[in-house]
Order: sequence, then C-alpha cells, then structure tokens
Amino acid sequence: MISRNEKIEPPSDDKRWRIVQATMQRNGFTRDGLIETLHTVQQSFGFLDDDSLRYVAASLNAPLSQVYGVSTFYHLFSLKPAGRNTCVVCMGTACYIKGAPSLLEQIENEYGLSRGETTEDGHLSLMTARCLGSCGLAPVAVINGHIAGKLNAEEALQRLQALQEVENVQQA
Repeated sequence: MISRNEKIEPPSDDKRWRIVQATMQRNGFTRDGLIETLHTVQQSFGFLDDDSLRYVAASLNAPLSQVYGVSTFYHLFSLKPAGRNTCVVCMGTACYIKGAPSLLEQIENEYGLSRGETTEDGHLSLMTARCLGSCGLAPVAVINGHIAGKLNAEEALQRLQALQEVENVQQA
C-alpha cells in the first residue's frame, strides 16, 4: 500500500480530476468516501475506467478489489462509456406486471442490444432498474433523465426515435 503522505498523481492532466480530488479531500482521503468519490468520477467522466479505479484505490489507500467490488455492485456505476442517450426500464413488481418485460424486449429487438449494452454507434444505452419508485405510473422508463410513465412499447420507441432524429439534425 502507498503511504498516506505520498501524493498520488491523477491518471491525466484533465482538470476534472481536481473535482475528484476535492471530493476525496473533503472526506479526508478515507475509505468512507469511496462511494461519493466514485460518483464524482462518474459524473465528471461519464464512466469508471480502469485508470480511474486504480487512482481512487491508491488515493484512498483501499484495495483495488474493494473499489472494483463497490463499482460493480451498484448498478448506477458504469465501467463502460454510456451512449449519448439512455433508457432505463423499471422492472419492479408493478412495472413488471403491467408489461415492462414486453417493453424491454421490443426496445432490445428494435435496437439490437440487450440490457446493459450500448448500440455500436453510441446512440443509446439500455439499462434496467429494480424499482424507480413511480409505481403508480407503471410501466415506467427514464429516458435521458425524464420519467415516462404509463408507457407502451410503441410510445417508448417513438420517444427513442425522436432522440435519433434530433441527433441527425444536429449532425447535419
């Protein structure tokens, strides 16, 4: 392990590492700040890569296995870059009963991906959640951070297609 007094250099000169360092400093560079630090890395860079996990482990004097374990245990952490758009389908009991599996299957078929994957062109990441806490609106998906309730497959596909059309216009 690395001595507490030894300064650990970030993986790159990217200024976003200063935000991460501030989070670790606020928590006294202790393991207690691991989850908050991982959240900060993900918010800053979009995902947790190998270099960032190693840097956090060394900086917090934590075993890499612990950092990796935490980052893979919580589903909101991602070890791969997310797509430009995200769709999180709720698979909680109310959503499941009201058709979430069918909704998920149709999105998977339309975009040729499975939950936890991103399309090859980086357009869409598809994820699932155990419960989004909007049971009265079941079935629910969160598309780019916006809750879409009482959703059927046709409407979900229309919303996702609209995102693609916006991207196409922006690229033109």
